Amino acid sequence: MAIEQSAADLLATAVRGVLGVGELPVRLRAWDGSVAGPEGTPVVAVHSRRALRRLVWAPGELGLGRAYVAGELEIEGDVFATLSALTSAGRLASRDAPTGLPLRERLAVVGAAARLGALGPEPAPPPEEVRLHRAGRRHSRRRDAAAIAHHYDVGNDFYALVLGPSMVYSCAVWESPATRLDAAQEAKLDLVCRKLGLRSGARLLDVGCGWGGLALHAAQRYGARVVGITLSTAQAELARRRGAAAGLADRVEIRVQDYRDVADGPYDAIASIGMAEHVGAAGMAGYVRTLHDLLRPGGRLLHHAIAENAVAPRRNPDSFITRFVFPDGELLGLARTLSALEGGGLEVLDVEALRRHYALTLRAWVERLEKNWDAAVALAGPGRARVWRLYMAASALSFEAGKMGVNQVLVQRPGGDPPPLRRRDWV
Repeated sequence: MAIEQSAADLLATAVRGVLGVGELPVRLRAWDGSVAGPEGTPVVAVHSRRALRRLVWAPGELGLGRAYVAGELEIEGDVFATLSALTSAGRLASRDAPTGLPLRERLAVVGAAARLGALGPEPAPPPEEVRLHRAGRRHSRRRDAAAIAHHYDVGNDFYALVLGPSMVYSCAVWESPATRLDAAQEAKLDLVCRKLGLRSGARLLDVGCGWGGLALHAAQRYGARVVGITLSTAQAELARRRGAAAGLADRVEIRVQDYRDVADGPYDAIASIGMAEHVGAAGMAGYVRTLHDLLRPGGRLLHHAIAENAVAPRRNPDSFITRFVFPDGELLGLARTLSALEGGGLEVLDVEALRRHYALTLRAWVERLEKNWDAAVALAGPGRARVWRLYMAASALSFEAGKMGVNQVLVQRPGGDPPPLRRRDWV
């Protein structure tokens, strides 16, 4: 007599098909309390048949991500261990895996869903998923503003919980893993100012200034006169308040402005920290040309950006990051970035890789988010909090595995004073 399969057993069949593995890397707990998968592995609780229906329609990271954001499945225990188990083997481990499933695995997923009564129309995406097709063509001013608002206007109080008092949302520089996050962020800001050669009275343009961390540091510690620009109204409002509270309103100006509209150069230095990821490959030449023309001869630009390592740039419109986190975001490899900077008439002075530093930064942000989870949910809602937990933890693992890197490239516009003879002049 055939043994009736439990809900967890049928879920296991579907998940193995989605992942393309013979053995589950996690233990599944179904809504009826049944379990399947190896003991001692991370536990994923599936609360609803709707999670399986999402996998029928979007078999892969997007379907899994939607189910997690919607609360239809839960990661029990360590989020890093669970994501590492899911992404280290099978289809999710391959960057070049096809987006669809082979017929055999597809039939297994559909068959399991049918037996569990999970078939039906495609569920509506969670409201946290964004689609910008109504905002115009990609990287138009209007659509870039919409993309930035989606990510950065979640709420200043929410970001304060995650980022801490520094309110700096980019890779910190760590003396050691034991360094505290705020100290590591201050070290990064100081390194940027030294690389740019800031002096009292120097004019700095901070492109993508966020909540004003670098602008305030450069004005307070180095006496610079700073213009910070952002497309986020929420960021600008808080940055202005922080500048006024620090007594720096006469030296720090924060604008809601597209970098393509800045017309009051020349500047002695320009910082672009974690902003170029929003420009796109097609816009890089124009981005470099604009910043080149805003620099005085001899002025320096620090270009700090995430890169996909050792692969050609690509944009996957169905990835979790694209749909939920950074709509229209694109990562360029280091070689292509250097080519664009040099092709735009800028001289490369220095390149520093900070891959391991970003992994430490992301782990610190996840720790802060989880420590303040109830407050984060109250501020941004459970779905948005889940998006940030998933994307930051997954990104940390990608940096640790070398799939992504982050690089600071220091360049100078020819003319003016010659660059320093030795790197030690700014490190």
